[in-house]
Amino acid sequence: MLKKESTVITQADTAVSMDNVTKIFTQWQRENAGKGLLKNLFKPQKKIISALDNVSFNVKRGEFVAYAGPNGAGKSTTMKLLAGMLQPTEGNISVLGMSPDKDRIKIMRKLGVLFGNRTELWWDHPVSQSFEWKKAVWNIPNAVYRKNLEMVIELLDIENLLKTFARELSLGQRMRADLAMMLLHSPELILLDEPTLGLDVVAKRQMIDFLKRINHENDVTIIVTSHDMDDLEEMAQRILMISGGRIAYDGIFDGLREITGSPARFVLTMDGGFVPSLESGRLISYENGVYEFEADITKFPIRKLLRQLSDMDGIKDVEIHKASIEHVIAGLYASWK
Repeated sequence: MLKKESTVITQADTAVSMDNVTKIFTQWQRENAGKGLLKNLFKPQKKIISALDNVSFNVKRGEFVAYAGPNGAGKSTTMKLLAGMLQPTEGNISVLGMSPDKDRIKIMRKLGVLFGNRTELWWDHPVSQSFEWKKAVWNIPNAVYRKNLEMVIELLDIENLLKTFARELSLGQRMRADLAMMLLHSPELILLDEPTLGLDVVAKRQMIDFLKRINHENDVTIIVTSHDMDDLEEMAQRILMISGGRIAYDGIFDGLREITGSPARFVLTMDGGFVPSLESGRLISYENGVYEFEADITKFPIRKLLRQLSDMDGIKDVEIHKASIEHVIAGLYASWK
């Protein structure tokens, strides 16, 4: 278990609360031939999978929280529990002061959910028709609908998409349209599961900027999962990390760097065939006279490293920067296996 950072959150300030939540799935094991087939008929085998194991955390209103972990760690299961799509085996869940089990309809009126590989748009209809359908089914007041529609059209740049059939949209266009549709009823809490999955650089930039804006300006609470850690670090102020169905870390991104030893990267461009030797650093890669080292600045302070560099011959250029959060978390994942 990694070090946790905790804050006291009152019930009135709480958007999401999970208290000792466990979720267990049962998978029936089957064989389709020979003795295994007969064995299944008379003595079927089942496999018990603990997707979440005694998970507890709170998210306060207005927070932007990243929820990360390796494949199979329990991220999507958590999102589905919060949305009321699954029920916990044990434990209690509160979303906006309500139970996803008992108050699902009330919660859905204040909740927005977006899964990166799914869509609510009508495939064979223009985008605008899907929007109008939601207005009617959700009974969104006309003034609220118009205000939100104008906002998402402007901020997500979807004016030219409204008359386009959903099936004709690119992935980035569809994601923007899905996000716009999700926001038409003014949700207080948004759950996003891999919202930037497969998006190009421009579409991803639009998505991230928009989410940060509605969080900051509208005080919308956002919980987002992604395998792109650089995106998560840019969007969220706090990260919850889950491994093997348990919370492994709860805190700020810089805290992860401290746990892993504050690794820094040194890129040296050398001249005249000089091969650098850095006592304090570990050589990671080299190509065409460019050498990249990694050093733990808690053990080898920047001042000491700079002193070593100043004594070296043949240096044309030096770059010093923190290791990316992607690199830091990849190291943590490896240590958890």
